[in-house]
Amino acid sequence: MTINVTVWGENVHEQTNDVVARIYPDGMHHCIAEGLNEAKGIHATAVTLQDPEQGLSEATLENTDVLLWWGHAAHGDVLEETVDRVQERVLQGMGLIVLHSGHYAKIFKRLMGTTCSLKWREAGERERLWVVNPGHPIVQGLGDYIELPHTEMYGEPFAVPNPDEVIFISAFEGGEVFRSGLTYKRGNGKIFYFRPGHETYPIYYDTQVKTVLKNAVNWARPEGSRWIDSCPNVPADQAPNPVEIKGESLHKPGEEGFK
Repeated sequence: MTINVTVWGENVHEQTNDVVARIYPDGMHHCIAEGLNEAKGIHATAVTLQDPEQGLSEATLENTDVLLWWGHAAHGDVLEETVDRVQERVLQGMGLIVLHSGHYAKIFKRLMGTTCSLKWREAGERERLWVVNPGHPIVQGLGDYIELPHTEMYGEPFAVPNPDEVIFISAFEGGEVFRSGLTYKRGNGKIFYFRPGHETYPIYYDTQVKTVLKNAVNWARPEGSRWIDSCPNVPADQAPNPVEIKGESLHKPGEEGFK
């Protein structure tokens, strides 16, 4: 069965920075989507912040199995109603892959419940992403580590909740380390945070990085039926076992509660 993937990019640096425009002439979002489309069984399309409904309409999300999110300069421009729609779909079972500076995206901070802050430095230094969970589906096809010759440094502490799994730990030329691949479950949806992807380096052309993203899409795809969180009031006469109503009540049978 085909996995329908939406790659969301804010598409700001590509239009305002000559270096980024040269490296990603069609936009980072298209580069990521093209890499995913190399895999059999994945159908990836790209949308941007500038598209109608910020690229993430209810119809688009309804037909998305896994959403990839890349943002940096325009986190504040993402509307709360956009975040609401994405959160609802994640809780229902849509996978979410958050890339690089998307750690500060509104949707990621909401799902984490923390500031998601970290240390950083732009010096074009070497990064080695060590595989610390070699049996995990996301790292299949890799060796002991991925080496990127030039990256932006991210350093600990990374202010996120303790993850369900740590997949990668990065070691940087300057000495810092960072948990660069983390998984979470929120509601019925799987979340993968993957650190590499600074826009002034051609990281999304890297074969091993593309392997990780393809694997992550397959890992994050929905499993089972969609979980609709509706919080219904179940009347006593519809309980699985007979219930005798005792005492007074705030609500009439079947009436919605307070949210």
